[in-house]
Amino acid sequence: MAGFLNFPCAVFFLSLISQGHCQCHPTTDLKIFQSQTEVLVQNTPQWEVTIVNDCVCTQVNIKLACDGFQTVEEIDSTILAIGDDGCQINHEQPVYGYQTFNFTYSWGTQYPFMPIYSEIACS
Repeated sequence: MAGFLNFPCAVFFLSLISQGHCQCHPTTDLKIFQSQTEVLVQNTPQWEVTIVNDCVCTQVNIKLACDGFQTVEEIDSTILAIGDDGCQINHEQPVYGYQTFNFTYSWGTQYPFMPIYSEIACS
């Protein structure tokens, strides 16, 4: 009987330990990289933005700080929706653990995008 009770206790203990693997932080586990492409749009350099979810957990409703952001290249609002409280990426769809999301824009200089919000979905 004692062996039977040890198994549920062990499972419970291991489940508590494994919870530590999903301690994602939206502002630090979303990495943003940019590089200039070889494309010119209206004689303006094009930039490719890569957002990396550097966590095992899925992140949804990701918003970036984008006050003053400008582009001469049209961006589909399902990819980057510019709002008063930031820029929503991927039409509120998830960016799964260790996956990337990319978009391009064209402006004379690189814009300093920063993550300001996301929701963590980890099971």
